Amino acid sequence: MPSEATFSRAFAEFAASKLPQRVHEALVREHVSPHVVHHVSRDSTEIDGREKAAAKLKGKAAEPVPAAPERKRGRPKKGDERPPKEPTRLERQVEQTWQEAMEELPKQCDWGTKKDSNGKKHTWKGFKLHRDVADHGIPLSAVLTAASPHDSQVAIPLAKMTAERVIHLYELMDSAYDAKVIADFCRSAGRVPIIERNSRGHEVVPMDPATARRYGERTTVERANSALKDDFGGRMVRVRGHAKVFAHLMFGILALTADRLLHLAA
Repeated sequence: MPSEATFSRAFAEFAASKLPQRVHEALVREHVSPHVVHHVSRDSTEIDGREKAAAKLKGKAAEPVPAAPERKRGRPKKGDERPPKEPTRLERQVEQTWQEAMEELPKQCDWGTKKDSNGKKHTWKGFKLHRDVADHGIPLSAVLTAASPHDSQVAIPLAKMTAERVIHLYELMDSAYDAKVIADFCRSAGRVPIIERNSRGHEVVPMDPATARRYGERTTVERANSALKDDFGGRMVRVRGHAKVFAHLMFGILALTADRLLHLAA
């Protein structure tokens, strides 16, 4: 058995080279890519960190933002043109590669808040793991961000990553992903988005029975999140730093993927 110091150095090298991510991608490409995936379920789960949370910038943005030119109130005069509206992050992500989009998202340990299945808010310190899962609970792709970004900020880059690995027909997401830009992006790529509507204080028209039945398949990602934490080390992260935490989780996802493929072949 290697000594603790030797194992630590080896694990640091695995994390820096993204070894578990590359092995997982190869596994998905070899065993899942030859088949059409019917449903891809998307969700995130909190990951507790064992390090100090990064301090939030007060009164300042992470990067200096140039002041917008002052505009007169009311309608512009004839012949005058208002400056074009800056695109939102989701709108930029449509044109970016998934790697470029992920570079804009924070990855340090910080504080996050999320509602549980009962609608109660839960706060934690650490990270957030975002995953796409196929039918039968097979993990297809995963990214790790800081705990603070909203789930919707990761939907488009994660969808692009998954699309590079498999052909799929439906994308299932909960109300956190209810944004027109996300739905339009899925349709433009030839896939059908099934997203739970966010009421935003208004009455929501329920899904038709056929769509609701398909949406019920999204429980696969929730079961996969539970399996990762309960059986594959997701609750016992003892390393620090984004790269090492992600490597630890990806080794668990790699084992979970192999387990689901073996069950499917049995």
